[in-house]
Amino acid sequence: MEEPEPQAAEESGVPSLSGRQRLVKGLWPPRVSRAQLIVAVLLFGLGFGLAVQVASNSDGDSALRGARQEDLVRILDELDSRTQRLEDEKQGLEDQRTELENSSDQAEEARKQTVEKEKQLGILAGTVAAQGPGITLTIDDAKGTVKADMLLDAVQELRAAGAEAIQVNGVRVVAGTYLSDSGSGVKVDGNKITQPYRFKVIGKPQDLEPALNIPGGVVQTLEKEQATVTVDRSTKIIVDALRPAERPDYARSSSR
Repeated sequence: MEEPEPQAAEESGVPSLSGRQRLVKGLWPPRVSRAQLIVAVLLFGLGFGLAVQVASNSDGDSALRGARQEDLVRILDELDSRTQRLEDEKQGLEDQRTELENSSDQAEEARKQTVEKEKQLGILAGTVAAQGPGITLTIDDAKGTVKADMLLDAVQELRAAGAEAIQVNGVRVVAGTYLSDSGSGVKVDGNKITQPYRFKVIGKPQDLEPALNIPGGVVQTLEKEQATVTVDRSTKIIVDALRPAERPDYARSSSR
């Protein structure tokens, strides 16, 4: 194929380029993609960081290498002292953490004991309900011969045998409970109850029942009055009759 003559190229209006000019035009300006530009920037940053780190280490090593022996000993002593202070601070913080944990545990245990003590005192005072093993004592007095003193003997015998909570016909029996005769029935703390008299008692059944059945005891005395007496053991007795919490008029706690 024949090359166009320079005169023909000039006549066509397109300037002719030499081989070097065409090479330069193909290389510049460079055609760089976005991905290539990002990779180049990252490589530059990485190389710059490595250079700075090497220079810093070289400066530090050079400073230590040129230091006197006395200065090196002083630097080591300062590092040892700083390390010891940090260890002491660490141990102090760990001791504080242990103390706080122990204090929290002790406070929680004291709170639990306080709540448990309140429940125990509430059972004795009759202000909270109670449940547990025990017996049910039923006295059927069809002829009306059972008196208040006989029921009081039953209460005292049960207490002596280890009764922890007692309820008689819906009335909670506590330390200050009193019984009195009232016509054809009996009053417990001023509340009239009628037969059959039913005692719900929480305690150890193996101790409570024999205490009532001893020769000359509560059961034999009531049966002599022609009353029918039954004692039933149970693994779950519920005493839910409550007494109102009363504030004493004069007595106050002496603890501070």
